[in-house]
Amino acid sequence: MATVTPHDVKPAHEAGRERGRGAHKGQQTRAAILDAALSLAAQMGIEGLSIGALAEVTGMSKSGVFAHFGSREELQISVIREYHERFEEEVFRPAMRQHRGLPRLRALIKNWVSKVATEIDSGCIYISGAVEFDDRPGPVRDALASMVLLWHGALNKAIQQAIDLGHLRADTDPMQMLFEIHGLILSLHHDARFLRSAGAVDRARVAFERVVQYYAQGAPHPLFPNAAPTGAAPV
Repeated sequence: MATVTPHDVKPAHEAGRERGRGAHKGQQTRAAILDAALSLAAQMGIEGLSIGALAEVTGMSKSGVFAHFGSREELQISVIREYHERFEEEVFRPAMRQHRGLPRLRALIKNWVSKVATEIDSGCIYISGAVEFDDRPGPVRDALASMVLLWHGALNKAIQQAIDLGHLRADTDPMQMLFEIHGLILSLHHDARFLRSAGAVDRARVAFERVVQYYAQGAPHPLFPNAAPTGAAPV
């Protein structure tokens, strides 16, 4: 058996750096694939995603793409999770810097409407995915539904905090208010993307003000346009 001399052995710190560089490169490659997959899903839907289609778009081999995801289903789920992460970054996290209650709820809806407005040409994966998988049980539908429910949970919490702080009437049903808000977002997506209706974004904002006005506690319309933030500090 051949022996290994000390000159053949790389120091541990050098081997560690190489492994680190390899892992970092792998993460970069996976991120690039997911970026391409999101663009592809916007054009073809989640169901249109496949290892082969993505390999063609990225210029990689099928085996190279497969190595990062393992299956078409895992690729689709990863794209849904990536979309959710970006949704949180653009819509949810900035709103958390606002005070609890109506200031935070307003920020959440403002950011949501703005994101839908930027997706007129690409489409919202939450909405288009619901159409694709509403009657197709399985892991992909479960992943999509769980992401949407997480977002609904955040909105429900913001509404409840507005009730607790007295910004909305005490008898407000958070789930009913959430249903109405979500409905106007669906209308915005339909009119802006399908009908290409001018002014759909402004109408969505007006509709939200009317919903808030209905559930508000004796406040004029619009609510708190220039008032100082109320309630507890952001957490």
